[in-house]
This record gives sequence, C-alpha cells and structure tokens, in this order.
Amino acid sequence: MQHHHRSEIAMAAALSSAAGFVDAVGFIHLGGYFVSFMSGNSTRAGAALAGGDGHGFLLAFGLVGAFLLGVITASVLRRLAASRKRLTVLLYVTAALTAAVVLFDLGLGGWLAPAVIALAMGAENVIFERDGEVSIGLTYMTGTLVKMGQQMAAALTGGRRLGWVRYLALWLSLTCGSIVGAFTYHAWSLNALWAAIGVLVVVMVLNSKIRVAATA
Repeated sequence: MQHHHRSEIAMAAALSSAAGFVDAVGFIHLGGYFVSFMSGNSTRAGAALAGGDGHGFLLAFGLVGAFLLGVITASVLRRLAASRKRLTVLLYVTAALTAAVVLFDLGLGGWLAPAVIALAMGAENVIFERDGEVSIGLTYMTGTLVKMGQQMAAALTGGRRLGWVRYLALWLSLTCGSIVGAFTYHAWSLNALWAAIGVLVVVMVLNSKIRVAATA
C-alpha cells in the first residue's frame, strides 16, 4: 500500500467506504451474516453447525462460496483484459451489485440477491492487484489494522512518522461507510445499494481521468 500513488489511495478509500456500506446492508438484511467479511461467516458456520442450525450453516458457507467465486471470476477477467484491467473489474462489480438490486425489486431475490452481492464483494478485492497478489484489501480490515499498528511502532522507533496514516484512512472509510449503510438500509432496504453503485460509478470516472492524465 505504501507504493501506491495518493490518487490510488483516495480511490481505495472510496471503494472501502462502499464495501463497508454494502456489508452493513447485507448484515442487517441477512440477520447477522456478512457479504464481505468471510472470517465472520466461517465462524458463524461453525457456531450454526454446533447449534444444529443447518440453514445458518448452509447460508454462511453459501456466502463464502459466492465471495470466492467473485474473486476467481474477477481474477480471470483481469487476465483476459488486454488493457484497462482495473476498469474491467470495476464494471463487473457494478454490474453484479446492480443485478442484485434488480433481482430484489422484481421479487426474485430470495437467497440469490445476497449471493450476488457477496460475489461482487469478492470481485472488488481484485481491483488493486500487483504481481498476481492483492496489494490493497478493500473489504476486510484485520490485515490493515495489523499493518497500521506495525507502522505506528515504526514511527515510535525512528521510522516513517506518517506511514500509518494510509491504513487509518482505509479503516475509517470502511467504518464510516458501514454506519451510513446501516442507516440507509432502514430507510430503503436493499435499494440502499443504489448509493454504493453510485460511488462505484464515480470511481470509474475518476479512474479513467487518472489514466488519461498519466498517459498525457
């Protein structure tokens, strides 16, 4: 993350806020299951199995599977795209979220809409990739907090004074997005996702402008 330009960090922060927004919407809609936090779903699956809740177990692992499918398909798209790999994945994520909302509005959502949302969140994590590895995780913050703590320790022992700020910005973005998402869900239900889709569209426009400026 330290090797990314400031414009990319700003883009990542916007995408993390959208991810937090979507995860809060999904969490409330599913009654305590996640569409982007798969560690939580894995724990929920174990707890559900121990408690004899077969439906909860299948729901948790279904979301994990959908998330993984999103990562796989988005990674394949990146490899197939001759150019504009980041834009290709952004379009894929936006299309998936839009499909989930449309399914919900048509009354065809059921279990399918949450699965498509989880797929979109898995795909979003492939947006920032270098050398075949995710360089900025957008939908999960455990690793980000660990790195922030390491950078704080480095600052206290003579290292870079502000190396931790980027990680803080990413965590705050997801947290604030989740707060807004929770309030918005109570007003609009899954139609709240249109707000996250709007953020993705803005990011796509900015990404195109950054790319044009870089090649000018």
